[in-house]
This record gives sequence, structure tokens and C-alpha cells, in this order.
Amino acid sequence: MSELIDNRAQRIRTLKEIIKSLHAGESPETVKVRLRELVRQTDHSEIIAMEQALMAEGMPVSEIQAMCDLHSQVTREILVQIQPPQLPPGHPVDTFRRENAALREVVGRARELLRRIQSMPEEADATAELLELRRAVNELMDVDKHYQRKEHTLFPRLERYGITGPSKVMWAKDDEVRALLKSLDEGLRGAGTRAGDLKSVAPLAHRALAAVEEMIFKEENILLPLSLNTLTEEDWAEIWESSPRYGWCLVEPREGYQPPPRALRKGLELPPAAEVELPNGALSLKQLAAILNTLPVDLTFVDAEDRVAFFSEGRDRIFARSRAILGRKVQHCHPPKSVDVVNRILDDFRAGRQNVAEFWINHHGRFVHIRYFAVRDADGAYLGTLEVTQDITRLRALEGERRLLQYDEPVEASAAH
Repeated sequence: MSELIDNRAQRIRTLKEIIKSLHAGESPETVKVRLRELVRQTDHSEIIAMEQALMAEGMPVSEIQAMCDLHSQVTREILVQIQPPQLPPGHPVDTFRRENAALREVVGRARELLRRIQSMPEEADATAELLELRRAVNELMDVDKHYQRKEHTLFPRLERYGITGPSKVMWAKDDEVRALLKSLDEGLRGAGTRAGDLKSVAPLAHRALAAVEEMIFKEENILLPLSLNTLTEEDWAEIWESSPRYGWCLVEPREGYQPPPRALRKGLELPPAAEVELPNGALSLKQLAAILNTLPVDLTFVDAEDRVAFFSEGRDRIFARSRAILGRKVQHCHPPKSVDVVNRILDDFRAGRQNVAEFWINHHGRFVHIRYFAVRDADGAYLGTLEVTQDITRLRALEGERRLLQYDEPVEASAAH
């Protein structure tokens, strides 16, 4: 056994040194030759271990991210292809794989359209091809749901086992795919209907399609096998339970997977008589939980150690939350490009330089106001940060006055009792 462990450690060291030479400027073809000569049994877990070792040695995540696709290209030829295990229909990995298969089909359809457009005369009418290509890109943009489930349900559980590489590197690559697809969608919406107009958009289209395919390869050959080897039955049950709030990409989950009842997290039964005594009153735990979930804002509290300690679960949350984030470093709950801003806010709050930070964005047709508040005790000691998110679309549209009672929404019969 010790020999096997040593062989694995040696392969990881070999991978790391060769990839470092790639970062230093050695040609990919030369690196491939060295990999073929030196590495014969590398699997998905060793790729992750190699990237984590590079980060531990101080290589910036941004540099690993920039070279990530090149890593994939030079290692895929020597990566041991592990036969995927049979999973029951509807298992989270089964759904991820079926979504990837659907994405591959759309990518193939888009590539065929691009080939057809390329063969057309410059002045030819390509209206039909434009509409089909826009439809394909619109379907590919559904990948955001796939990525959100991966980022908010899968990554947190891998972090519990010390595997932080995917959330630091793969999330950034997800964002690159999102940005490319958004740019392609905008480019097609502004394109003319001549074949020549669409040919000018083709280079961006090929980059976007290649990025989608590259992430599929990384998931199928690295992330999902690693996750199956690492996570427990209870982990997969929690992922299955929290996945619907993020939605599905192109296909619906199949029927079949049923996590053992013991693996599902039950809601906390609050003692009806238990009360929280406050200076200005007392509330039962049940009342307090209901009030927090009734407020017309979404709340998330990050403690003084930068770990997510609480979030409200109102009916219409703007940004979905999974209970997997509880106890997670808040920096890992954001895409890498946002971490610098997160750290700046937390540092300013902790040091007492600021008490409030606010942003407002347009999000899926809604105007969203996001505020961060430093939470301090009576002596001014920093206790954490409260995020308050509110959809203020309707509030911005209010005019005049309303002085008479008028209900805007009927209450469902089940909710009235």
C-alpha cells in the first residue's frame, strides 16, 4: 500500500513540475511528450491535487485559471478514463450528465449551422440560419442553472473534505462561459441577416462553443468522478434535496433516485415554549423564525470569522441559497472575480472604517437593492456582516398615495389557516 501511495505522490509531483514548466513558457507539444513519457496512470483526483499543490505554493488562482484549458488539453491524452459507475435515474450526477449530453447536442447543432453559413455566399439571405443559431444560443444559456447547482451544492461539500480547487478555479471558468455566451447572444441580436454578417460573428461563436465543450470535459472526466469517489450518501441526499431551487438545464431529472430517509436533513423542531429574551420584548423561537422568513427582504449573516451563519428562507428569495453554505467561508460563496470586493468590505467593516456598503443591479427584469451592514455589539466590537437584499421594482414605481385598504394579492386557502 505504501508503494501505491508513494507512486501516486510521485505522479502528482511530476504533474506539478511539468505544468509549472508549461506556465513558464514551454510549448504544449513538448509538455505532452514529457507527460506521455513520465505519467501513465494519472486520474481525475491527481489533476485536482496538482492544482491545489500549485495554489498552496503560492501560484495565483488567476494564473491557474488562465492556463486551465491548456492543462486540460495537455493532460487529456494521458488521463486514465474511468468507467463511470451505474447510478439510479435521477441521482444528481445522472442529472448533471444528462444535462451535459443535451448541451453537447445543442453545441453540435450550432456547429452545423456555422458550417452551413460558412458555405453560403456573402450576400445570401441567412435569416433562417440566424433564427436557428439564436435559438441554439438561447438554449445554451440555460447552462447557468447547471453551473449554479454545481457551484452552490457540489462545491461546498467538496470543500468539507479539503478539496477547494474546483470552487476557486472551475467557478471562474464557469463565469468565462457565461460571459462568452452573453456576448454571443448580444452579437447575434445585433447581426444582420446576410450570411456575411453572420460570418463576422463566427469566431466568437466558435470560442463560446469550445468553452462549453471544455467545461463538459472537465466535469465528466475530473469533477464528477472525483465527487463520486469523495462524497457520502448523505452528501448526495442533501444535494438532491436542495437542487430544485436552482432549476434544471434543458432536461428534467428522471424518476428513480430515492435517498434513504435517514440521509435527508429534517427541519429543526423548535420547542414551542422556548423564548428569546430581548431588551424590547420576547419571542418564541417559532415566532422569530417565522418573522425572519416573512420580512420582505432576504437576509444572510456572516459571522466575525467570515463564515455564513444564517440565511432567511422567504417564499420569494432573489438569489437561491442552499443549506450547504452554512459554515462555509463567504469568500467561497462568490465567483473568484468578486472575492476582492467581498474581502474589502469585510476588512473595512472589521477595522471600523465603514459600516454600510450598497449596490443596485438589474437582475432578470427586477431592480434589486443589495446592502451590507457591519453588525457590532454595544461596545462596538465587530460581530459580523448582514446582507440585506430586496426587490424594489414595485417600490420605485409607486406614485401618489394609497389611503384606503386594498389587498394586492389574494391569499391561497391553505395559507389562510
